Amino acid sequence: MNRFAALYDAIDASTGTQSKVAALSAYFSSAPPADAAWAVAFLTGRRPKRLVRAPDLRVWAAQAANIPDWLFEESYAQAGDLAETITLLVPHDNASHDNVPHDNASHDNASDAASLAEWVEQRILPLRTLEPDAQRVELLSAWRTLSGTARFVYNKLLTGAFRVGVSDGLVVRALSASSGVDADVLAHRLMGQWEPSSTWFSSLISETTSDADWSRPYPFFLAYALEAGVHSLGARDEWLVEWKWDGIRAQIVKRQSRTFLWSRGEDMLAGRFPEVEAAVAFLPDGTVLDGELLAWRDGRPLPFTALQRRLNRKTVGRKLLADVPVHLVAYDCLEFEGRDVRWEPLRVRRQYLDSIVCALPTGAPISVSPSIDAPDWAGVVAARDASRAQEAEGLMLKRLEAAYGVGRRTGDWWKWKVSPLTVDAVLVNAQAGHGRRAGLFTDYTFAVWDGETLVPFAKAYSGLTDVEIREVDRFVRANTREKFGPVRTVKPELVFELAFEGIQESARHKSGIAVRFPRISRWRRDKPVAEADSLETVRQMLRAQRGGA
Repeated sequence: MNRFAALYDAIDASTGTQSKVAALSAYFSSAPPADAAWAVAFLTGRRPKRLVRAPDLRVWAAQAANIPDWLFEESYAQAGDLAETITLLVPHDNASHDNVPHDNASHDNASDAASLAEWVEQRILPLRTLEPDAQRVELLSAWRTLSGTARFVYNKLLTGAFRVGVSDGLVVRALSASSGVDADVLAHRLMGQWEPSSTWFSSLISETTSDADWSRPYPFFLAYALEAGVHSLGARDEWLVEWKWDGIRAQIVKRQSRTFLWSRGEDMLAGRFPEVEAAVAFLPDGTVLDGELLAWRDGRPLPFTALQRRLNRKTVGRKLLADVPVHLVAYDCLEFEGRDVRWEPLRVRRQYLDSIVCALPTGAPISVSPSIDAPDWAGVVAARDASRAQEAEGLMLKRLEAAYGVGRRTGDWWKWKVSPLTVDAVLVNAQAGHGRRAGLFTDYTFAVWDGETLVPFAKAYSGLTDVEIREVDRFVRANTREKFGPVRTVKPELVFELAFEGIQESARHKSGIAVRFPRISRWRRDKPVAEADSLETVRQMLRAQRGGA
């Protein structure tokens, strides 16, 4: 545990990718395989879900710190992070406190030298099956044993909130540097389902490991945002232009007569989209396609809010299947006739894709993403301007001679999103943030006019500078009208321009409108509250998006 805590400190203290990769590589070169396996799991986001109830953690930590509950809660509100609050408040050695069990002294001494794997497998994961009293005894013992970053990491794992400033790509680079295995091979091996163990880690970094896991997807290729405009890309005929769909990125895999549907988050979506899985069964063996899952009706995508009704459901009833049918729009072929074809040009992979999808039964919920037939860049610009009418976020531009890469790489794939919609809205509620924003009011609710009444319209948490955040925080504290738990209602005096990607009717919102990805684009110091936008203006945006009057 101490070695992993030292790695956490090294990563956290570094701002450069080279130093982070060096620290990771040194750790993977020296750590026991079981420890390295768990480190890879945690560093790539496969942290355990919360193992102990948060209310219990707060009560037990207050007892261990010998402080009243109210003082712990005030400290938590200031720190903004439960794991950090516990780490700071609970003394390293509580053996002298009467409310801490003393019968685990030998266990505590042995824990000083315990490895990461021993901590995880013998003390952290078993908490899930313990009764609350037994959990309390184990937690107090661990807090008494651990200190500093090791205790902080332990608490982060307990709360299911462990994260550190490295990407999956940096972890792969470090594994490649320490093992000599090609980074693309490692990225592929890390896809799909696996359990951390010494055996698994040894196979991960082995140069002779067979990569014939027939259920495994490929690493997804990701695009960068296009900032310079399409004219910087060269000749128009060198590029495939498609709609950028607003759905869930997925791969469909058909091998050995078995079908698999994987999300970009490496979740196996078995049973969640049965209509698509049924169509995958008609694909030939040795096929892997990349595409976008969309709510779909009458040959057109439905808004993302419709797809949200299908997400995170392991079983889907008949009514939901009928109300929100799902379709996969495929835009790449990664495996053809059992061959990995990612390194062939996109123009060739599209031919494979066309031949596969065209052979599916009529009406199958899988289609090829259509290319946009624009003869020049001016036509591409016009298509982008019409994106919202297609329920698209903008365009994707892909070089026809490009291979299918791993992760986010510059030059071959670009996303060119349509300019966001904007509304001038009034700040009406505020709530304190978390993490580095703890103790500051940074979570805001905004309203628009409905006649002479301000109606809550959207929440936003980002877009202001640190200086502006502190200025708004002072305003909230000086102009609070009412308090509802952590939420403060403020005098309606500040106007902000909100930007968002999409808009949709919603019965769940008081305004009747829901927006997608709202954020603050600027503080309208020049605009009085009376000139903020109205709900009718927002409804006009919705009608215009649909192509209505």
